[in-house]
Amino acid sequence: MKGYNKGLHRFAFFTACCTFLLIIAGGLVTSTQSGLSVPDWPTTYGHFMFAYPLDQMVGGIFYEHSHRMIASVVGFLTVILAMWMWRKEDRRWVRNLSYVALGTVILQGVLGGLTVLLMLPTAISVSHATLAQTFFAIVVTLALITSKWWRSDQPLLQREGKKNSLPQLILITAFAVYIQLILGALMRHTHSGLVVPDFPLAYGQLFPSLSPEAMDQYNQQLIQSDIRIAADGAVTQGQIIIHMLHRFWAVITAIFIAWTAVRLLKLSSQSKRLARLGYVLFGLIVLQIALGALTVLSLKAVDVTTAHVATGALLLVTCVLASFHSIKLSGKLSGKLFGIRTQHQTAVSFSPGEVSA
Repeated sequence: MKGYNKGLHRFAFFTACCTFLLIIAGGLVTSTQSGLSVPDWPTTYGHFMFAYPLDQMVGGIFYEHSHRMIASVVGFLTVILAMWMWRKEDRRWVRNLSYVALGTVILQGVLGGLTVLLMLPTAISVSHATLAQTFFAIVVTLALITSKWWRSDQPLLQREGKKNSLPQLILITAFAVYIQLILGALMRHTHSGLVVPDFPLAYGQLFPSLSPEAMDQYNQQLIQSDIRIAADGAVTQGQIIIHMLHRFWAVITAIFIAWTAVRLLKLSSQSKRLARLGYVLFGLIVLQIALGALTVLSLKAVDVTTAHVATGALLLVTCVLASFHSIKLSGKLSGKLFGIRTQHQTAVSFSPGEVSA
């Protein structure tokens, strides 16, 4: 097929898989509180990163140093991917997107170093976590748009009337997920994950009181339950607000994801790929809600908390994939500009109970 490069697509897909592994490694660093187990950067206790003795990779050093090594590999893969795109990719916008990916991974490395050197400042730590999700979405997009499916003839979706709102709905859903991931990163890096120890209520309320008397009671309860110790300092109103924002936005995000999934499943007769993405969204949101609850109830067990982070990343990239699929199949992209081919269909009107696009 003209323009399709099998090797390039497979390499982009491999880079995306390695990036997901990197996100899991980063989640483990946060979940095990190993962010400062290696206090220097870019070296590791004075050693060149890949020359650090394996027998000294114990405890938090194992998580932090492994994260650094995986990040270095992903950075190297991204350099190769950008160079390969520059040499072989015939679409300028795809080449430019690969350059964006390269710039993003470089910035991500710098933020990772600053996170260590500046002793885990909240703003940089949250930016580092957020940029990781952004980079993952970009690389997954590159894997999709270099695929044989993307560059082959695809029938357009039938429309309901003159308006096709599916791409807009999915983009809004993706934005909602992205905001939720930012709130999650903010909660983790402000140590707000267990400031509310019960679920689904919060200290027996929908939204806990923030009065001084209530805050004193909360702090006593957390100490008596061995969730915190006095040396941790008192829980603040700001921490509770951050925690509750994450919970409430999760409800809004879940509604959008379920809505999007239903819309995608209704298109099963027209696009099996969109329907499969709908099933994936349903499965991931159910899993994510369960993991969010278990994160609190298990007092932030490392495996559960890390799985929660990883599932959030999968939700984001699934929404991104669904967005690109819907835009392509809705005929909203110029084939000449974006290097795609579609088979045009005549728009057909449907009654409210029938398939909608």
